[in-house]
Amino acid sequence: MTLDETQSSELETTIPAQPQNRDALGQVCYVLHFLPLIFIVSGWLSPWRGLLIFYLAFLPVIFLQWKLNRGACVLNHIESLIRTGRWRNPSNREEGAWLRTLVNDKTGWNLSRTSMDIFINSMLAIFWCLAFSRLRGWL
Repeated sequence: MTLDETQSSELETTIPAQPQNRDALGQVCYVLHFLPLIFIVSGWLSPWRGLLIFYLAFLPVIFLQWKLNRGACVLNHIESLIRTGRWRNPSNREEGAWLRTLVNDKTGWNLSRTSMDIFINSMLAIFWCLAFSRLRGWL
């Protein structure tokens, strides 16, 4: 057996080709991730001033919670706490990478953590600027 054969077989056993089926808790947590994602992507379109103000505070809170949790989401941590009794679960492939694993599973794009963080932070900044512009009446 060559070194290349060994490396590829080890890699294949480490990363599943298809995501594993989710149990009920996993499915609920997976769906719950979409609610803030939908709000983040579309909240700047709100016609209500109060919601725009909330949105302008919400985006920095999302960014801060991500940074304070060392690149992981509170929702993943809550799921880990329910499952294992610990705040972090290193065996959860989505912890700190929910959107990245979603993109990888759906498109096959294997983005690095750094490139995904740059994309996410850029989008947060763009959406925040759009909401601020709408609040000021510039859009």
